[in-house]
Amino acid sequence: MGNAAMNIKTSPHAGIRGPADHSIRDQILLAADEHFSYYGYGKTTVSDLAKAIGFSKAYIYKFFDSKQAIGEAICDKCLSSLLDKVHEALAKGVSATDRLRILFTTIAAGSTDLFFSDRRLYDIVIYSTEEKWPSSQAYERQVRALLENILREGRETGEFERRTALEDQCRAIFLAMEPFVNPLLLQHKLDDIPAAIDDLIQLILRSLKA
Repeated sequence: MGNAAMNIKTSPHAGIRGPADHSIRDQILLAADEHFSYYGYGKTTVSDLAKAIGFSKAYIYKFFDSKQAIGEAICDKCLSSLLDKVHEALAKGVSATDRLRILFTTIAAGSTDLFFSDRRLYDIVIYSTEEKWPSSQAYERQVRALLENILREGRETGEFERRTALEDQCRAIFLAMEPFVNPLLLQHKLDDIPAAIDDLIQLILRSLKA
């Protein structure tokens, strides 16, 4: 992460206080990013961050209402970055079938890269998933929406069957793919990627065949 925390686009429900753009908030996020990367989210306190920046805890609370709000902002940036990569990859797809494969392989690859390149940051995402932070829930909703759009496209082009209700189809496929896209579950599946996800996508595509 590093300086990437300086340009975080925070969600309105993330416990953010004060003006949207503020250099002090950027300093807090940068210090938090460094502390979380070194000590981990769970072992870092607001007092630790205050000492690192040279501010009082009370001053930090003028910008964030809790440690979770700080972690939320960093997590939101991380998941948004992953989704940006997914959108970029999907734009290169030539069919719904192609885009379905791209959707989950890109997410799984991005999450795996994060696990190995910045484990401390990955741990924040796991906290977000376990505790159902707004950032992780918004991330899941967006992935589901992308999946639903791809399935709808495939049905319209004749690539996918239309007998099953779209909502049921989307729910079932997301449940099948969740172990490879949910960071909390993915950490236990690292040895299975990418072979297992490729096998699963092939199975899903066969079930979708018109």
